[in-house]
Amino acid sequence: MLEIFFKLKEHNTDVRTEIIAGLTTFMTMAYILAVNPDIMSATGMDKSALFTATALSAMVATLVMALVAKLPFALAPGMGLNAFFAFTVVLGMGYPWEMALTAVFIEGLIFIALTFLNVREAIINAIPMSIKNAVSVGIGLFIAFIGLKGAGVIVKSDATLVSLGDMGNHGVWVAFIGIVVSAVMLARNKKGALLAGIFAATLVGIPLGVTHVDNLNLFSAPPSLSPILFKFDFSKIFTTDMAVVLFTFLFIDMFDTVGTLVGVGAKAGLLDEKGRLPRAKKALLADAVGTTFGAMIGTSTVTTFVESAAGVAEGGRTGLTSLTVAGFFLLSLFLSPLFLMIPTAATAPALVMVGFFMLSPIRNIDLEDATEALPAFVTFLMMPLTYSISEGIVFGMLTYVVVKILSGKYKDVSPVMAVISLIFILKFII
Repeated sequence: MLEIFFKLKEHNTDVRTEIIAGLTTFMTMAYILAVNPDIMSATGMDKSALFTATALSAMVATLVMALVAKLPFALAPGMGLNAFFAFTVVLGMGYPWEMALTAVFIEGLIFIALTFLNVREAIINAIPMSIKNAVSVGIGLFIAFIGLKGAGVIVKSDATLVSLGDMGNHGVWVAFIGIVVSAVMLARNKKGALLAGIFAATLVGIPLGVTHVDNLNLFSAPPSLSPILFKFDFSKIFTTDMAVVLFTFLFIDMFDTVGTLVGVGAKAGLLDEKGRLPRAKKALLADAVGTTFGAMIGTSTVTTFVESAAGVAEGGRTGLTSLTVAGFFLLSLFLSPLFLMIPTAATAPALVMVGFFMLSPIRNIDLEDATEALPAFVTFLMMPLTYSISEGIVFGMLTYVVVKILSGKYKDVSPVMAVISLIFILKFII
């Protein structure tokens, strides 16, 4: 049944590979179950209810991705978007969290409409192949940076922005051990290398005090959603402030999702000869449905997670990978202490190794043609430096359009690319 529905043989995969890939993806993104409630609760929202909302919204959105789009991508409330929700809209601008949830809900409805009108798919198809390959590379550098930062290998520095962390920090060594375990298994062509690295790092972290197992209760009932369920405030729906908040949510989510789908899709070999992602419209629908549903039950924008690349690196190629992820999010509602026990230092090795895997599409970029290579370089350089997939795409596409036009190759710039670039410029001006 699974073979027929997901066409596993057609994608050169099997049930075991897909399940391992799904578990790997889940392990690398399970941190969202702890981080999202922590960030969102700064607004005064109930933290326990936020945990349930985070798990449920991730499960529903990823389930749509699995059964409708049949692609190996997982979704959950997005990092960055939740911070904008809490610290800018609510704590910074002073609006109640109910108003911010309303903006997220409207965003989801707009995305559903844009998906059916093929607007978002048109944007994906308009991105040049060199930029698409660069997005994959940029995401690799970005998530490797996230992994190293989470493990304490890289820390903030007033003098140099970032610097090497404290090498006496046990978390750093836990991460290095995990990387070594994964690397050795990869070198020996063993399956489950990334997952093995996570497990090894988690176990090593116990005696080092990085993995905390004190008073570990495996089973717990999911907290009630009632404090944040359907808490909308439509009183400011037609104000300028609502328009600004809504536009920001739309912009960041639009290009974060597009970037992740294109970048991870390129690495998985899912793009066709024209650089198009199969069933992209359905994948974007999963994102839109997840965002709408997430707002209804009380959480910020749901988006496709870049950590999906971890599952792809383990061989995940179909919706069975994302179906597995959805199943673990359901399980996490009842086993939350177990999943939250895994420290950031233990998931860091998987992110670093995936960053390495994501570099391969750079071979498909024509480095002899400056009008192709320079925009690609700007794209993957800006992602880790701005800590944003969407900003990397923005700068890369603007560079592409400007360089192509000024070098006389304006025919390479499609009308859609030109319009998108004008929107980017207006965003910076506004």
